[in-house]
Amino acid sequence: MKQLLFGLWCLGAVSGSWAQDSTSSVRVLAEVTVSGRSPTLRTGLDKKVFAVNQSLVSVGGTAADLLQNVPTLQIDANGTVSFRGATDVVVLVDGKRSVIGGGTAAQVLQSIPASAIDRVEIITHPSAKYDAEGQAVINIVLKKHNAAGWNGSAAVTGGTRGNYNATASLSHQHGQLDWYANYSYQHRNTYSNGFQDMTYLQSADSVRYSHETFPSVSVTDLHSAKAGLDYAASARDKLSLTGALNASTRVRNEWLTVDNLTAGGSPALLSTRDNSTDGNEHSYELTVDYTHAFRNPLRTLSLDADVADGVTHQQQVYSTYVSYPVDSAAALQDIKATHSRNYNFQLDFTDGHFEAGLRSQIRVGDNQEWDYNLEPYAPEYGFTNFFNSTTQVHAAYVTFHRDIRAFSFQAGIRGEFGRFDGRLQSFDSLGRPVTQAIPVNTWGLYPSFSVIKRLSNGRRIQLNYSRRVLRPTPGELDPFFDISDPVNYDAGNPRLLPESVHSAELTYAFAGLTAGAYYTQVNDVIKHVQTVPVDDVTYTIAANLKRSINTGLELIGHVQPVKAWGFDANVNVYERINAGDSAYGISATHGLSWNANVTNNVTVGHSLSLQVRADYFAEDKKFQDLYRPAWGIDAAAKYDFWHKRASLTLNGRDIFNTRRWRFLRESDALALNFERVTYSARGSLTFAYRFGSGGAKSRAAGESQQNARIENR
Repeated sequence: MKQLLFGLWCLGAVSGSWAQDSTSSVRVLAEVTVSGRSPTLRTGLDKKVFAVNQSLVSVGGTAADLLQNVPTLQIDANGTVSFRGATDVVVLVDGKRSVIGGGTAAQVLQSIPASAIDRVEIITHPSAKYDAEGQAVINIVLKKHNAAGWNGSAAVTGGTRGNYNATASLSHQHGQLDWYANYSYQHRNTYSNGFQDMTYLQSADSVRYSHETFPSVSVTDLHSAKAGLDYAASARDKLSLTGALNASTRVRNEWLTVDNLTAGGSPALLSTRDNSTDGNEHSYELTVDYTHAFRNPLRTLSLDADVADGVTHQQQVYSTYVSYPVDSAAALQDIKATHSRNYNFQLDFTDGHFEAGLRSQIRVGDNQEWDYNLEPYAPEYGFTNFFNSTTQVHAAYVTFHRDIRAFSFQAGIRGEFGRFDGRLQSFDSLGRPVTQAIPVNTWGLYPSFSVIKRLSNGRRIQLNYSRRVLRPTPGELDPFFDISDPVNYDAGNPRLLPESVHSAELTYAFAGLTAGAYYTQVNDVIKHVQTVPVDDVTYTIAANLKRSINTGLELIGHVQPVKAWGFDANVNVYERINAGDSAYGISATHGLSWNANVTNNVTVGHSLSLQVRADYFAEDKKFQDLYRPAWGIDAAAKYDFWHKRASLTLNGRDIFNTRRWRFLRESDALALNFERVTYSARGSLTFAYRFGSGGAKSRAAGESQQNARIENR
């Protein structure tokens, strides 16, 4: 509670000034800047924009390291991103879904170096122009060089546990033709450890308790390359081509120990298990953008088409050794192959106060899994399956903008039709194929509304409302079990319904402080719930729970006590109300929780910058799970030299090794205590150098419109 009071006091002491809103009578997209020397966080009509170059503690890291330093966001040990305590968020890269790692957010964030990111946009109440998917949208905007002439940069990072990476970029802008190219390499050595203790409350046999530990080491080598070409065919026409390639290999070894005990604490079954994984992946993305500006400067037409393709291969061997009550051994080989393809087409038209557009997205997935018993060698039909899916979302939207005296209004509606066609082929005990079709249709209208009242001295009051949807992913619909954990099998559910999300927020901004009160209701919540154990193995299955309501108060502020020292602070206090579900032994719950973070920035002279960041997350109840408190501290120092063209950055992440993912899970049949810690480089040193001939190059109106479209798609 002391930390909470301190955070509230700091935000109440805010000083500084907010930039005035744009006085344009047409668009309502002006931004207000939280600024000291240079803005770390900017807030606009429906988004918050975090400036990456202000985060010293994430230098040399990945996008996941960077997002840990963005106010209002949290990332757990599994790489799951949450916003204000909710995990129903969509992660985009340059406004599009990525196929890296099969499109999972955790893999995407681990694959993007922080040095390649220009900014992170947290879109809390997306307008009708955005896809209706997700409670909120996190858009990672990659760098696209803006200086005239020849320019480039390079950086090398070395870190603890044998982690290192390197990045390089080169660009040239002259006349009608601009181009750029980026390359990065990462060698990441990740360590993880933890335990889970389970108590079987309704056990039918002698096993009452289970204790499991699971230390692991993963080594990943990742190559990423991206290149782009911009051609100004005329003063009003611009064509952009972008391509990206990614290739990676990954080796992971996990050593599990499982001790099953009786009610008296004596051994019932003692075993160990070695999980070894060897995998590789490659993917590419191609994008074509065309923008035409009409003679009327308020009228533009934009076209975007892109395709992405990714292939992943993974071989796992599970070797199990039982030492009690009798010695035995078994080995299972699991081979997975995944092929993902994304297609996207978007057409946008803007005419002053009016915007309209069409968008079609198609995602094709082909997942194949073969399993074999190695001692003796024979197919394991119970775990062999092939799951193919096609997801289509077709949408149309209209939005209207209007300024009326001191008020700015934006309203829009988006219509979406979505269809999921899945086909699961499995095998019975005799090896005969069994086919199951899994169709899911979703459609709806998704309105959004924003109004701003501009007050004197740069103050403003803003009200937002939006309706959203979260469709189940192919993995959440696939009913086959993941057996990588020998005491907990996890599966999807083909009968899942999409989540329906209603969200509203009232915000007040003044003198460097943003205070917002928000309300979010999610119906048909998709949650992996733990069911009654069978033969000492628990089963976690995706299911729809009735409702979750989240209400809270969020404060974000920038404080500049003196010229050389400033800090940004964020406090989020919320109450979560969860409906119960007797079918899973889940009781209705409600509780108050909060989190806070403070980032201190100190400048010593003209060359040395220091940064210290601290965060705290209080206890939080989410249906079956009670998450325990966690906290951590990061620090960094940056020294600029050679006329600020070169720099050395030394940083330490989670200095006291305290960021641990811990929770308790309770149901009528089971009590589980879980803890895990994961980290790669906890300390690193980065040398960066940039060269070039020019300062900022003035951009044509077409490029400004193109950037605005990427930010608001």
